[in-house]
Amino acid sequence: QVQLVESGGGSVQAGGSLRLSCAASGYTYSRLCMGWFRQAPGKEREGVASIDKDGGIMYADFVKGRFTISKDDAKDTLYLQMNSLKPEDTAMYSCAAELIPSWGRCLATITRAHEYKYWGQGTQVTVSS
Repeated sequence: QVQLVESGGGSVQAGGSLRLSCAASGYTYSRLCMGWFRQAPGKEREGVASIDKDGGIMYADFVKGRFTISKDDAKDTLYLQMNSLKPEDTAMYSCAAELIPSWGRCLATITRAHEYKYWGQGTQVTVSS
C-alpha cells in the first residue's frame, strides 16, 4: 500500500513562491508515476502537473512557465515549485501516484486522473492579492 504525504503549503502574497513536497512510502521493486492536482472550494479538481517514471512531464496550460514538477527517486519524493503565484492558485493541492512494475509504462497523467490509484490528503495553498 502506497502512502503519500504532502507538505509545504501555506499562505503567500501574490507573486510569491512555495515549494510543495510529496513523500511516498510503502512500495518496493516498483516505480511510481506521479502528479499534482488541486481543488478550490466549489470547483472541480484539476490536474496541475504530472511526471512519469522516465521524467516525462506534462503541465496544465495555466501553470506553464510558473510551476515546475520534479522528483527525487533516491528520496522517494515529488516536488512542485510554484513561482509567480496568483490568487486563483488558491486551492488544496494533492499528489497522486500510479504504481507500476519497473519495466512498465505509466498510464496516469493530469488528463488521465482515473489511472492514479493512490492519493495524499493534500496541503492548502492560499494566495492573497
